Amino acid sequence: MSEDLVTAAPEGAPPLEGAGCHAGADTMRDAAAKAGKTEVLDRYAADYPKGPHDQPQSMCPAFGSLRVGLRMRRTATILSGSACCVYGLTFTSHFYGARRTVGYVPFNSETLVTGKLFEDIREAVHDMADPALYDTIVVTNLCVPTASGVPLQLLPNAINGVRIIGIDVPGFGVPTHAEAKDVLAGAMLKYAREEIMAGPVAAPAVMPDKPTVTLLGEMFPADPVGISMMLEPMGLTTGPVVPTREWRELYAALASPVVAAIHPFYTAAVREFEAAGRTIVGSAPVGRDGTAAWLAAIGDAFGLSADKVAAAQNKWLPAIVGALSAKPIKGRITVSGYEGSELLVARLLIESGADVPYVGTACPRTRWSDPDREWLEAKGTRIQYRASLEQDIAAVEEYGPDLAIGTTPVVQHAKTKATPGLYFTNLISARPLMGPAGAGSLAQVINAALGNKSRFDMMKGFFNGVGEGHAAGIWEDVPVDRPEFKKKFAGKMIAAAKASEAIGN
Repeated sequence: MSEDLVTAAPEGAPPLEGAGCHAGADTMRDAAAKAGKTEVLDRYAADYPKGPHDQPQSMCPAFGSLRVGLRMRRTATILSGSACCVYGLTFTSHFYGARRTVGYVPFNSETLVTGKLFEDIREAVHDMADPALYDTIVVTNLCVPTASGVPLQLLPNAINGVRIIGIDVPGFGVPTHAEAKDVLAGAMLKYAREEIMAGPVAAPAVMPDKPTVTLLGEMFPADPVGISMMLEPMGLTTGPVVPTREWRELYAALASPVVAAIHPFYTAAVREFEAAGRTIVGSAPVGRDGTAAWLAAIGDAFGLSADKVAAAQNKWLPAIVGALSAKPIKGRITVSGYEGSELLVARLLIESGADVPYVGTACPRTRWSDPDREWLEAKGTRIQYRASLEQDIAAVEEYGPDLAIGTTPVVQHAKTKATPGLYFTNLISARPLMGPAGAGSLAQVINAALGNKSRFDMMKGFFNGVGEGHAAGIWEDVPVDRPEFKKKFAGKMIAAAKASEAIGN
């Protein structure tokens, strides 16, 4: 291929000069399509369908894919995007203690539209591809490079034996950070599957002596151990957890005859497993009913006898029932979040004795979550896939829960109403959920929060009458809100920012 075909921006690609990230999702999406990204955007639209609204209000989706790469050994990450975005995303490496550098290829309007940015990325990849340090380099296009058609697919598949994986993770194409994990996990599985088809690959560090079940979706570290114990009476054990921690675990994951879609939104990963001929099982061993049904489904997938399935059920179901009854939860609770495990948490709460009238999840409905959806709906729970912040808050207003579990703004809204609230990601999903260990894990934090209602009432009474918003405080004459002034000056600030913007600087 001639050099000019590699480096030149695709015909019709808009410069985005003076607009950049502020251009809006529709403008960025149209620009990306004109720049040759139609295929990838169409695939994302099919894999990650949006809801009735544009998309959930969540963090930058690249937070998820970046996390997957940072957690893998001998894996380097290079980001291509506006400097402000890259700066914000480096928070991920600090938050998760990755202790490694996030690579960045800077650009400006000229290098973006002339194709020089791609050349800079290719040079950076070549410079970094040291097999003594890395097995893999992940290069990620953020919004502006995706909209401008920077062709990461033209990067070599490997350099000096180091795998090169290029992905697009634009905020206007991938709805949530949870699904961005699937973008990278799916790309890695595809690469690994093609390596397996081409010839022998590295064996797992530890060879299991039983058939394995690959676990799909990030979970609390104790959960895979607990699941393995539950599978033991059936003559099975757990395989790797995808996203994996090192490259050769991908080979072991693909070798498992059965894949458990613990988190049901990994559409691209499921596609690669199905291409490898693997059987996918939905739901998870959560609570008494969930564990019984999941063990039976795993048994069916392996063609095991009813006696083996019954042996596992008879060993573990009584322990789960005992754990649930020992730590009951009483109260009405609404659940919402963007991790993908919201339905599983709701099941566990209901089996613990709670009333859960509403579950909102930012993730989409897939067939792998149907067992959980059907069970919850049979209990009278309303489920909102692709839930917006407004829908989650409306549920708090409608049901008047004793406790609201949700994202930060949902919890904030609940607390202004003197309703206890818990942040889903840090306080709920960061706990074991599976089997007997999960059965009692939520009770302590939930019951402690429910017990705080009197404290909230006391605080609300103490601060009653101090006003809210523009009228907060003690006044002789309450200030008059002037939203037209705010709108006028906000418009001036946006115009000034666009006028002075230099993309990448």
